[in-house]
Amino acid sequence: MQSEIAIKVENLTKVYHLYDKPQDRFKEALHPFRKSYHHNFYAVNDISFEIKKGETVGIIGKNGAGKSTLLKMITGVLTPTSGNIQVNGKIASLLELGAGFNPEMTGIENIYLNGTLMGFSEQEMASKIEAILEFADIGEFIYQPVKVYSSGMFARLAFSVAINVEPDILIVDEALSVGDARFQSKCIRKMEELAKKGITILFVTHDMQSVNKFCKEVVWLQDGKISQMGEPAKIIENYVSFMTYGLETVREIPQENKQKTNQKTKELKLIDTHDLDSFGEKKAIITGAVFVDKNGNPTRLLKQGDYVSFICEFSTTIELHDVGIGVLFKDTLNNDILTFNSYMYDAPIAAVKKDSTTRVTIKFKVPKLFPREYVITVALSEGTQQNHIQQHWIHGVTTVNIISKDHIDGCLLSLYPDEIEYSYE
Repeated sequence: MQSEIAIKVENLTKVYHLYDKPQDRFKEALHPFRKSYHHNFYAVNDISFEIKKGETVGIIGKNGAGKSTLLKMITGVLTPTSGNIQVNGKIASLLELGAGFNPEMTGIENIYLNGTLMGFSEQEMASKIEAILEFADIGEFIYQPVKVYSSGMFARLAFSVAINVEPDILIVDEALSVGDARFQSKCIRKMEELAKKGITILFVTHDMQSVNKFCKEVVWLQDGKISQMGEPAKIIENYVSFMTYGLETVREIPQENKQKTNQKTKELKLIDTHDLDSFGEKKAIITGAVFVDKNGNPTRLLKQGDYVSFICEFSTTIELHDVGIGVLFKDTLNNDILTFNSYMYDAPIAAVKKDSTTRVTIKFKVPKLFPREYVITVALSEGTQQNHIQQHWIHGVTTVNIISKDHIDGCLLSLYPDEIEYSYE
């Protein structure tokens, strides 16, 4: 194996036998002519790739795409059905809570147990124990059986062991999602520190901002196969668009196709809102909505500073006057974060005819909101900002991911360079 390669995977496949009924397994085992009662499920299907030493690689994909199965085969927890895996260096892994831990043993005892499983002697682990305890920061619970730990305490101890044994390769599978925000931030800083030291990091996550900020390369798995592999920005755009709308992002529009593109935009498929939670008079209703990028393609990935458009359509059974369209960004705890509507910017629709359909396009610059996922609410009303009739208010039309412009992510909202000026005397 070449010295600069940390992990090399060749034609890797993992097949599971699935049975419609439990008794079919026994029928197959005892059948005199070896009749098959199962069907094959390819959790991983003929995957090949290489990861260089010192690279940080993210693995993304929907649930069931094969991400965890792939990592378990790389770490040796699962045996491949076929194919080869070559690993150059010592691996520390955090695949799932409880893996490698004995619930009846104390935290201290489990630290030494994990060290033994990784090939370290008791003396070697003793030299690392202080750093592990300091990072885990679970106090006197370290002397209690881990079966009494909360999921957050479990994650703290497991991650602390994994990163403090000085591995050549660190593998993490979504295990940080159970920790609190402070601990997650602490873990990311530690992983960045390890990456600077040249340690190879491979991790599974559904957090697109972490992938965009932290990874040099991304592997997108779909139905057990590699759909795409490459630099984060492009792969994330394609992944988010595909998962939401079944479409991949088109980045360049040839000059000769601009007219065709404009025609295509008119036929843009909107998110159907009919079955979503809503309230209002409902004599006029929002029938569809979507965010699109500068090329007119559906997107759920909004980069700070880019211009995007929010498009929605509404139909009415009555004549409307002074119509307002509002968009509200909420965080995942349902806190209101950002809002804009046509009343705020003196741009209501003066009048809308009865039994008609109207398409509204709101072009805006993505603000420097904290990079994370936001839930989008949309409202249709008539009147004024202070006094209006709420015709249709839809909760959770879609979600969007804000990604950073410059990786300055310290607070909920920050300013662009042209919005602030310092002077000194």
